Amino acid sequence: VGERKTIGWLSLWAALMFYVGVAVSYVLVFPLAVRFLGTYSVSPEVETMLTLHSYIDTLATLSLLMGVVFELPIACRLLGKMGVLTRSIMHRYRRHAVVTMLIVAAVVTPTTDMFSLLTVTLPVWLLYEVSALIVDR
Repeated sequence: VGERKTIGWLSLWAALMFYVGVAVSYVLVFPLAVRFLGTYSVSPEVETMLTLHSYIDTLATLSLLMGVVFELPIACRLLGKMGVLTRSIMHRYRRHAVVTMLIVAAVVTPTTDMFSLLTVTLPVWLLYEVSALIVDR
C-alpha cells in the first residue's frame, strides 16, 4: 500500500514538473529562439524564411527538452532514495554544476547576449538548488 501511494505522488509530481517545464519553454525560451531565427541572417543575399514547419518543430523540440530538464528534482529525489546521491555531494559539486550549466546554455542559446544566457541558465540552476533541498541526507 505504501509503494502504491509513493508511486502515485511521484507520478503526479513528475507530470506537474514536466508541464511546468513546457510552460517555461513556451513563455521564456521559445520567444527568444523565434526572435533569433526570424532576425538571423547569413548574408544580405540570403533571405531568412521562418516556415510553419520550422516554427512547430522548434516549439515541439524546446518544449520536450525543457519538460525533461524540469524532471531534474524528481530524478535527484529517486537517486537520493536509492542512496546514489546525497545532499552533501550536490553541495560539494555545486560550482561544477553551475559552470556546466553556463557552458551548456552558451552552446544552446543562439545569441551572444547575457540575457539569453541567463534566461536558460537560471531555471536550471533553480531546479538544481531545489533538487539539493529535497534529496535525502
